[in-house]
Amino acid sequence: MFATPAFAQAAGAAPAAGGDLLTMLPMMLVLFGAMYFFMIRPQSQRAKQHKAMLAGLKRNDTVVLSSGLIGKVTRIEDAEIMVEVATGVNVRVVKAMIAEVRVKGEPAPANDAKS
Repeated sequence: MFATPAFAQAAGAAPAAGGDLLTMLPMMLVLFGAMYFFMIRPQSQRAKQHKAMLAGLKRNDTVVLSSGLIGKVTRIEDAEIMVEVATGVNVRVVKAMIAEVRVKGEPAPANDAKS
């Protein structure tokens, strides 16, 4: 009723292959560039920082494990370290599971307010 038969036949026709590719290619490149700068690059930078942190690990450093345990490094091997979590309690840990290395001069937050 609203569309003529010639218009209805033209609507179902296949689009030209070259024209659509040229219009979609810049949009896809912009999308990939945004994904690189917002997702891939920050993740690789964090991985580099974590690797450098693990390379600088030394004995008697205080570490926080990914499980939340806090302990002191007693021995370092290639892929594993020994962490003392309590007096006389040593735990073998995979190096990659270290979330943070705390410096000795870092102040600890107070648990109670003294007034």
